Amino acid sequence: MEETLSKLKIQLDLLEWPNVYLFKFIIPNQPEQIAQVSALFDETSEITFQPSSNLKYTSISVRELMLDVDSIIEKYRKAAAIKGIISL
Repeated sequence: MEETLSKLKIQLDLLEWPNVYLFKFIIPNQPEQIAQVSALFDETSEITFQPSSNLKYTSISVRELMLDVDSIIEKYRKAAAIKGIISL
């Protein structure tokens, strides 16, 4: 995971900050896990939930104004602690 985050950091450092960033996750369709992902973001974030066709998974997209690249990397580290999450 750290290698992936390092590559992402290099790419994001090329952009200007603050900027709106789109986070995308796929998680098992369990209320507790959905709540854990939602809790990573504040009330100003735009969060969209899309269940899969078989209802086993939920896709979560979050648009949030991020101040810097390190804040984005930290969100991904916190998300990685959620059981079954896939960060896109």
